Amino acid sequence: MTGPMKNIPKAEVVRLRDQVAYQEGQVVSRTLAQNQAVSVTLFSFDKGEEISTHESGGDAFVTCLDGVGRITIDGQEHLLHEGESIVMPAKHPHAVYGEEKFKMLLVVVF
Repeated sequence: MTGPMKNIPKAEVVRLRDQVAYQEGQVVSRTLAQNQAVSVTLFSFDKGEEISTHESGGDAFVTCLDGVGRITIDGQEHLLHEGESIVMPAKHPHAVYGEEKFKMLLVVVF
């Protein structure tokens, strides 16, 4: 089966948090789809690892798959636990930090 999705089994039930592994001292990413309209990426953060403050051209929808992450938007911090989601609005400074080991699904819509 081919198509715009990659790096994930198709026509098969999967647990997203099992599709990206933790690595000591690292942020690991696995791109599932990327084009001009949307980007879908899985991330794992070791405790204390981060993606520093930046801005995106699209709204970034984050869902916590495992652990606890700290999402900072316009200087305001939000703790995200398993099963919780938040939208980081386009063109607003934001950052992601592994408060504990943390896995997330990121969907950016342009």
